[in-house]
Amino acid sequence: MIDTEILLKAYASMCTSKRMAEIYDENREICKYVHSTSRGHEAIQLAVGMQLKEFDYLSPYYRDESILLGMGLEPYELMLQLLTKADDPFSGGRTYYGHPSLKRHGFPKIPHQSSATGMQAIPATGMAHGISYLESMGLLDSIEKPVVVCSLGDGSVTEGEVSEAFQMAVLKKLPVIYLVQDNQWGISAFADEMRAMDAYEFAAGFKGLKRIRVDGTDFIESYTKFGDALEFVRTKRKPVLIHAMVHLLGHHTSGVRKEWYRHDLSEDEKDDPFLRLKKMLKEKGVGEEELLKLELTGKNIAEESFRKATEAAEPEPGSLYLHEFAPTTIKDEKGVRAPAGREPIMMVDAGLHAVNEILRDNPEAILYGQDVGRRLGGVFREAATLAQKYGDSRVFNTPIQEAYIVGSTVGMSAVGVKPIVEIQFADYAWAGINQLVVELSKSCYLTMGKYPVASVIRIPCGSYGQGGPYHSDCIESSILPIRGIKVAFPSNAADMKGLMKSAFYDPNPVIMFEHKGLYWSKVPGTEAAKCPEPDENYIIPFGKGRIVQSASEEKINTGESLTVITYGMGVHWALNASKKFPGSVEIVDLRTLNPLDEEMIYESVKRHGKCIVLTEEKVMNSFAESLAGRISKECFRYLDAPVEVIGSVNMPAVPLNTGLEKEMLPNAEKVAKVISSVLSE
Repeated sequence: MIDTEILLKAYASMCTSKRMAEIYDENREICKYVHSTSRGHEAIQLAVGMQLKEFDYLSPYYRDESILLGMGLEPYELMLQLLTKADDPFSGGRTYYGHPSLKRHGFPKIPHQSSATGMQAIPATGMAHGISYLESMGLLDSIEKPVVVCSLGDGSVTEGEVSEAFQMAVLKKLPVIYLVQDNQWGISAFADEMRAMDAYEFAAGFKGLKRIRVDGTDFIESYTKFGDALEFVRTKRKPVLIHAMVHLLGHHTSGVRKEWYRHDLSEDEKDDPFLRLKKMLKEKGVGEEELLKLELTGKNIAEESFRKATEAAEPEPGSLYLHEFAPTTIKDEKGVRAPAGREPIMMVDAGLHAVNEILRDNPEAILYGQDVGRRLGGVFREAATLAQKYGDSRVFNTPIQEAYIVGSTVGMSAVGVKPIVEIQFADYAWAGINQLVVELSKSCYLTMGKYPVASVIRIPCGSYGQGGPYHSDCIESSILPIRGIKVAFPSNAADMKGLMKSAFYDPNPVIMFEHKGLYWSKVPGTEAAKCPEPDENYIIPFGKGRIVQSASEEKINTGESLTVITYGMGVHWALNASKKFPGSVEIVDLRTLNPLDEEMIYESVKRHGKCIVLTEEKVMNSFAESLAGRISKECFRYLDAPVEVIGSVNMPAVPLNTGLEKEMLPNAEKVAKVISSVLSE
């Protein structure tokens, strides 16, 4: 039996949350930002919030204010977020009501919560995955057994990414509870319009996922069954899905009001959790006077909290610019780039050696992706021998789930694991872009620096000869507009190793674009990608380009020089093309595209007065074209000719046919023609 004190505590919270919802509706002009409340969901939510421990992790969804109240958060704190006030403890006024992030002593940890329904399932599962790894390695500080709770609406379970999360949870036997609150509505779409089965029935397809049904409007049943699930996961370390039937008694959100389309409210209100718990308390002998006292107290707390929140300060405009990235300690280039006596190595081996040293020195580091495990070691052999050295729990294959590969790094990072992951080809990265945009890029910013995502995402890219339309693309221009992500693009073995180390020790998400045509230097003209392997301490800060080749002072003084701003394969096209113009061509290798070494770029352009920006991407609307525009603006007074941009032909895909591929892509001959034209201007 549940102690009456627990029931009274839950009832007190229901009184408060009920009045909060009423206040928001009564003050629509003040509560102008879109929000939703937990009305109708309070019983199951309080049952969850009241039983979580400070060593647990929570991934709520936007209707879960009663979970937060059950955990002990104050209504005033929630209202600060509702009204986007400066002291909003979650985001400083940046994000929606019910999108908490919490790292506070005595409370479960809540990483960044997105508003995209269902998207939180993958990061939450990543948390459980990370906890499981740390436990297997003896790396958890506590003897407690953390559990991750991921809360979902029923409509979100139809999302493909939720299935990816379920798949990994059962495959890896992860300590996670998926709480599905089923009110049968997805905004205005009813259950029979949007699903063939409910979440409990759907979950039967995931062998090993324990399933529990619960009446989510009954606090006693909810508290008991959630407690049982919590104990099961703490001891068995296996996943559970709880399907809680509830009724949506409030608006879907303040922007989609119930009176516009709901016709079933009178029936649903019969199962109001507030009324049901009140009746249970009376049956247990709690007097009307005590219940009225709790109601009055809850009403007063809500009203006083709202008054204080409305009077709280707005954010300072300058706070907008804080926390795009967490500070990195890598400020300078260190170590020996070219130790004496070392033979040149291939770029793919430099990356392999860097990851080997990272795994060796950092037990919290892991590597995963498609085919990186012990049988193959990566389709480019970029992870060869690593699983044999460090074990299958640290270096392992994933299913073909780019969304999970990318999004799980959010959860991994939140629990203290440092993941290096791989998308097999850039052409297949799109399935992971949703997680990159919604979860990784915004986490540090929307949590005010509490939860930066430390992850390295390796993406082999570029044409390497007869790769065809699904194995040849470069996609940096699609990634770079996403703020909150750092991007590297090495052109040689030394930079590959130095940037890989820097990416790993950076507390922010980093994408490493690795050109397949440079991996082994088998593409004609790419021999310069091989170079002596730097020592183990070599590291390159992001935002620092490198002048690969300088022009002669004589050519500069006579106006017969130009600079080529490029990266990746472009460096090698420029090097080979420049052989026809001795002393006339300076080549700037950007090395990282965000942050960008604008100082080096502009100094080089000003030195020569003529500039070519060279890329492998299709030119139109590309990063290269954007950079050329910036150069034209910043260096306008110094330019003796328009900035030229060289890239691939603007066609939808790289053809498989060798002749067509050659026609589409840049090469040294094409670059040489443009150099000749620019020098003659």
